[in-house]
Amino acid sequence: MRFLREFGALLRLSLSGARQRPGSVVTIIIGVTCAVGVLVSMLAMGSGARRQVLAGAREDHVVINSHGASGIMSSIPRDEADTVRGLPGIRKGSDGKPLVEFQSVLPIEARRRLTGARIFFPLVGVTGTPTASDPDLHLTEGRVFRPGLHELIASRPCVRQFTGFGIGDTRSIGGVDWTIVGHFEQGDTQQCGVLADAEILMSTINSNTYNQATATLESPAAYAVLRGAIEGAPTLHLEVRHEIEAREEGIKGLNGLLNFAAFFVGSIMAIGAMLGAVNSLYSMVDARRREIATLRAIGFGGAPVGAAVLCESLLLSIPGALLGVILAWVLFHRMSVSPFGFSFLLDVTPRLAVIGVLWALAMGLLGGLLPALRAARVPVTTALRAT
Repeated sequence: MRFLREFGALLRLSLSGARQRPGSVVTIIIGVTCAVGVLVSMLAMGSGARRQVLAGAREDHVVINSHGASGIMSSIPRDEADTVRGLPGIRKGSDGKPLVEFQSVLPIEARRRLTGARIFFPLVGVTGTPTASDPDLHLTEGRVFRPGLHELIASRPCVRQFTGFGIGDTRSIGGVDWTIVGHFEQGDTQQCGVLADAEILMSTINSNTYNQATATLESPAAYAVLRGAIEGAPTLHLEVRHEIEAREEGIKGLNGLLNFAAFFVGSIMAIGAMLGAVNSLYSMVDARRREIATLRAIGFGGAPVGAAVLCESLLLSIPGALLGVILAWVLFHRMSVSPFGFSFLLDVTPRLAVIGVLWALAMGLLGGLLPALRAARVPVTTALRAT
């Protein structure tokens, strides 16, 4: 109880004297603000990439790939595709046909408008009408490609970022000229996407296999039924996963790389901020040597003195944390970026704000530890002699 009383009195005394040390206080706050702002804004890349990839994912959607593969490495032969259409658990549309969309993926090249740099991204051939299978996709100009024709529709980010995607432009794919006949938007995605008829694309590249399929379940509970049917069919070499799970797996590598870069750079900034905080707190302790000596002489213990200095460091880190989060949100939230050719919007979330505050508190704790020990361990006689 005595410790708490002494600690409270010392902390109030320290905070009331902060106005007399504006330089040290501002140095600590600015250092923490910069470190937190950089960390949160960089973590917003991973958050934004994940948000875009998971946009539109539904619990009643599943992704079917060949066993042990995904994306362009997956292979679903036509005969297996026919078997999949008849599996139980898949919802049927108003026309009585199963709601299964098969996709064929082919990497194509484009050049950036400003730099002329080459970028590769997937051309996705789909069965059926894309505007019917994806409610988030809607045309903004032109029309949907016609089945059996060499026609493409491109997303608006393709038009903004790359050359050769205007209505009427042609692109050579597989030795055949394909015509852009429409533009579309798909939610708030910033990634360039190009769609075509899967059958004519597979015919052009002499392929007889799809890469993956997306199916709509009768209900989320029907997942077990469909999975059991696939695993129990000896002619199928496929596996099924929830759409959310499959998309999470697809972004896992990029997300890990972005988060590693964020914490690596954030750690460097944090070290610099902590060194600045240590120097500032040391100077604050030295400036208060007479005050500390007087308090120790009248009976205050070393532990409450050190705890008060440490707590002051933690409290000074909080304004810096809040400012860093606010700056990251104001300057970078919803900003479009394209690391590694993948375009998306930065997303500063409440979760990242919490991480930023905890990061600042860790900096305050580590930065205030040595000055707190110094304040607590100075003998009373030494402090009085120094004054």
